Amino acid sequence: MDIRKYFFCTFTVGMFIIPLILKEDNPSSIEHKDKPMSQYSQKSANKLINESSPYLLQHADNPVEWYPWGEEAFNKALVEKKPVFLSIGYSTCHWCHVMAHESFEDPEVASLMNKVFVNIKVDREERPDIDSVYMTVCQMMTGTGGWPLTIIMTPDKKPFFAATYIPKTTRFGRMGMLDLIPRLYDAWQNRRDDILDSAEEIAGALLSAEYESADAFPSEALIHKTYNELARNYDKEYGGFGHAPKFPTPHSLLFLLRYWKKTENPHALEMVVDTLRAMRQGGIYDHIGFGFHRYSTDERWLVPHFEKMLYDQALIAIVYTEAYQITGDELFKNTAREILLYVSRDMTSPEGGFYSAEDADSDGEEGKYYLFSVKEVDSILDKEDARFAKEYFSLSSDGNFANEITAQKNGYNILHTSQDSKLMVKKNKSGIEDSEIRIDRIIKNLFEYRKKRVPPHKDDKILTDWNGMMVAAFAKASFVFNEPEYAYRAKQAADFILNNMRDNDGLLMHRYRAGNAGITAHLDDYAYFVWGLIELYQATFDLQYLNNAFELNSTMLKYFYDQQNGGFFFSSNTAEQLLARRKELYDGAVPSGNAVALYNMIRLSRFGASSQLEELIEQTGKLFSNELYRVPSAYTFFISAVDLVTSPSQEIIIAAKEKDHQPEELINALRKQFMPNAIIILKIASSIDSLPPALKYLQDYSVSDNASTVYVCSNFQCSLPVSTSEEMIRLINQAE
Repeated sequence: MDIRKYFFCTFTVGMFIIPLILKEDNPSSIEHKDKPMSQYSQKSANKLINESSPYLLQHADNPVEWYPWGEEAFNKALVEKKPVFLSIGYSTCHWCHVMAHESFEDPEVASLMNKVFVNIKVDREERPDIDSVYMTVCQMMTGTGGWPLTIIMTPDKKPFFAATYIPKTTRFGRMGMLDLIPRLYDAWQNRRDDILDSAEEIAGALLSAEYESADAFPSEALIHKTYNELARNYDKEYGGFGHAPKFPTPHSLLFLLRYWKKTENPHALEMVVDTLRAMRQGGIYDHIGFGFHRYSTDERWLVPHFEKMLYDQALIAIVYTEAYQITGDELFKNTAREILLYVSRDMTSPEGGFYSAEDADSDGEEGKYYLFSVKEVDSILDKEDARFAKEYFSLSSDGNFANEITAQKNGYNILHTSQDSKLMVKKNKSGIEDSEIRIDRIIKNLFEYRKKRVPPHKDDKILTDWNGMMVAAFAKASFVFNEPEYAYRAKQAADFILNNMRDNDGLLMHRYRAGNAGITAHLDDYAYFVWGLIELYQATFDLQYLNNAFELNSTMLKYFYDQQNGGFFFSSNTAEQLLARRKELYDGAVPSGNAVALYNMIRLSRFGASSQLEELIEQTGKLFSNELYRVPSAYTFFISAVDLVTSPSQEIIIAAKEKDHQPEELINALRKQFMPNAIIILKIASSIDSLPPALKYLQDYSVSDNASTVYVCSNFQCSLPVSTSEEMIRLINQAE
């Protein structure tokens, strides 16, 4: 069973309350020594102060008696016969902050929680395994999900209640904490058997949500079905898919680029191009400091939810890079470079790893850091620049940003550019070049002014999975743009993980913060990091990264692969046993670990001609095939991997004595080619001993006439070797 909707930090999702909790009769009062519980107070024994997670530390001073996830909390619940209140969120989640301020910092609510529950806080980014299980529960029980996630469960971790944001007091038909907790208490005290029966049913439903393997690997028909579904859901007016809230869905855009390559269908490319232009012009893009906000609350990409996530920067940068490779549109190249500048400048640790996120809130208000009034712009810029900026960024005296509570405009503007901004620049009397210089100057001045404001909270933990995606983004941009600085950034981050985020046995760890690596890695950590290592090899041809990719992929197979049924479990076979050991398939904000693992295995099998990997690829495809056909647009990255299997493959092997000028000429010719189904191998004669075991066959590929030689292979057959870039590109085009 997979979740069909994007989860996001929001209050616009429902809560599930079992009928026995919402009975109309008055619940029994919660009392302590004949005093109403609402007046009861005690000193909180909050246990979060020694945690590493920025999110948990945000709650370390709450009057709620929080525990981190662990045996201490569940043993206490068992001994005291209390239900467990599980709250899952992350440090840059706006509505997590709202619920914390309203309820978890409130002595009255905290007293109720401490009396009735054992309270556990979980950072979803640190423990995505826990979040995955209980978010699926919320989806099963309510039909939707989001953060903050609230689960009430038995001491043996079986849930019987699910909700997202809960206000302090009941309003607009949404029951508040002060009313809900007494009802939960009453049900636990007087109808516990019913609750336990319900919890058993929910746990049983979760355990029974398995995939039924098909007889065959997904066919090419699935690829066309996916395209047709995306095309039907495409917003022709504003770009993107569906209506508000609107997400960038970069993995769907990556699929469409591959579909265009496969079919030459112009509409597939048009959907990507128009969406990328609309996103770049909209308020979802930070025009002053660069980088993309999480999603747009409206269908026009104007009003963002202002948090910035590392994984969004990585995936979106990859899409813009590939779109530039196809179209040559400088806007796409510049956007990718600006995203990478933002990450390099604001999201990179001194050690070279990448931080996780920046908050939507600053100085207690969502979006305050990013908004500008006309008066501010007039005071920051000279008269002519201010006039130009107000027109270019569509600023108005009333503003276009409304207070989230009152829905009233407050005179502040979300910066965005209109569809005719480029035309406006052309019409500027100073000329196009002067206009571009003016825009750069305006952005620099506004950026310097903005830096004086209270900045958003930065979540400075380093996560292996998200860093893997960012390594892939920097590496791909390095290759396409021929930019050594990006390769350096990618290598720094990869080396940091390889040197600092592995245990004594060489197994990956999930999280690093403040000098401490911890938490056993999950499937996504291995899958995304291997993806990054493969891209890093393709950008640098440094064999150590390809060797590490093979080694970590083998480790992933050992600890996560289901040898009996196929597919990858999210948790390692040595990790803590949760309510269920699940296999993720759905592409949420990021592609599923199974999709990326399949994509990696296909590419590594092409590097190493591995029949073993090919068998696992087929088994994995068969396992998920039936589910893929149901709603293929929910699994676009996996289906991109299916396309990689079913489309003509290309292996391009360049044999050279050393990295002389001729290999660079050949490689430069490849930079301009969009070849999603190709792998490139550079065999240097002097480094033959460094080849991974799977690539030892390369010793038979020799240099001809002392010149670098190219072998182009496709669909299990190779052409005669050539030595010029023109001949190489001709063979590549013939093979497509």
